[in-house]
Amino acid sequence: MNLLIQIFYTTNDNSVLRRGSFPLKNRKPEEVAYEFWKWIKKEHPYPCLLEKVIVDGEDFTQLVMNLEKTAQPSLE
Repeated sequence: MNLLIQIFYTTNDNSVLRRGSFPLKNRKPEEVAYEFWKWIKKEHPYPCLLEKVIVDGEDFTQLVMNLEKTAQPSLE
């Protein structure tokens, strides 16, 4: 099964939409979307601000943001 993922974000004062179709491969949709988001951030020289994540027509923004927060090491 493939997922259609659309990620809206801002980088260097530009609004951008990236989208693609990705295989689920026994993962949760938010995990696939988070991997796509990490790939997008890696290819930009400037910081990226996540605005919205749509997976097959449903809003997954908060789920992806939660994954991003838990994946970052604490700064304590």
